[in-house]
Amino acid sequence: MTPAVVVGGGLAGCEAAWALANAGIPVILYEMKPHRYSPAHHNADLAELVCSNSLKAARLASAGGLLKQEMAMQHSLLVACAKNCAVPAGGALAVDRERFSAMVTEMIENAPLISVRREEITALPERNAVIATGPLTSDALAAEIEKRCGARLSFFDAAAPVVSAESLEMSRIFAQSRYDRGEADYLNCPMEKDEYEAFWDALVTAEKAPLHEHDKAAFRVYEGCMPVEVLAARGKDTLRFGPLKPVGLHDPATGRRPYAVVQLRKENQAGTMYNLVGFQTHLKFGEQKRVFGMIPGLENAEFLRYGVMHRNFFLNSPQLLEADYSLRGAENLFFAGQMTGVEGYMESAASGIVAGNSLARRMLGKSPYILPETTMTGALAAYVSRGGAADFQPMGANMGLLPPPEIPIRGKQERYQAIAEKAVECLKAALHELVNDMPERSWL
Repeated sequence: MTPAVVVGGGLAGCEAAWALANAGIPVILYEMKPHRYSPAHHNADLAELVCSNSLKAARLASAGGLLKQEMAMQHSLLVACAKNCAVPAGGALAVDRERFSAMVTEMIENAPLISVRREEITALPERNAVIATGPLTSDALAAEIEKRCGARLSFFDAAAPVVSAESLEMSRIFAQSRYDRGEADYLNCPMEKDEYEAFWDALVTAEKAPLHEHDKAAFRVYEGCMPVEVLAARGKDTLRFGPLKPVGLHDPATGRRPYAVVQLRKENQAGTMYNLVGFQTHLKFGEQKRVFGMIPGLENAEFLRYGVMHRNFFLNSPQLLEADYSLRGAENLFFAGQMTGVEGYMESAASGIVAGNSLARRMLGKSPYILPETTMTGALAAYVSRGGAADFQPMGANMGLLPPPEIPIRGKQERYQAIAEKAVECLKAALHELVNDMPERSWL
């Protein structure tokens, strides 16, 4: 059989290749690293996490937890690797990012039907391909996509800084997860009102890194990953109702809830590195050290990685893609990942599962791989294929994408649990139908 092609070795590309191989389809996976890196990538391994190391909530009665459960039911490679590489993060699933990428790379490179080729692709394959090059697609390939698909949309994304654990002043910091969910997996830097206001003043007046001339006209931040200084500029208390909210936390030094709290989360299993939760930023490096050094406990922090900001792009997917992530009017050409307009690590990976399985079924002469909109995976695909083309924005998993229970449930957690349980049952039924339509060697 002629191999399928997957372009891009990120989260979506790895899941697409894995799904194709599980269906018995040989795959060539192209990844341009280490010969060429995007502005946000630094590691030669596949499935590199470039922003947070958190994969969001783990419990089923949450959008993130439900999505990961659905992915596991579809034999997700990344969910299995993430659980193996988990670091403590309260009710969230967070990973040791280097170990995670190394494990995914090993699994992909050792898969019998997957061949990894380290080279840049600058032209769109004609057929039997999944394009999963991400929001930082190289200029040459992005130009080819634009020729085929029309004008693309763009926004600016940002990453948070990482500090050394041994450089933290622990006498100013306490360990606790919000609402005491799980173990005390977060380090909390509490602020009194005067400390917060001084920090806020410094943050909103700090000097930002300059944009290139060709980027200035297109500057538009994405709400889901907004630089902390942009968020702070919206109002003095915006941060206190956002990433610095103190609810669910209790400072043992004072016996009360702090005025504001900066949370730190483990970057690796050894606990030698921590990232500043919600502190995506575009400040100059020197300004980051100065302003973030005003946070209690970070006065002498060693910054192992400063926050960065980069330009991303995504397709106007409602005008271009079907609910199986195929390009309308093209023969067996699919897109997957953040470039389709899904937002988030697991959302990108889930789209790769759908695109990979969809291409496999087309190559085998089967019906499309379209999941019910009562599932989180199916609801995201439906949004991408038809949602809000006039004002299309990236969308992450959220319970608002799914229909409410037929019988109203007042409590939010009970309502979310009911929605999640229904989604799981709907996915089970859909996968059962697909089982009977695929070769015996496939898990489908």
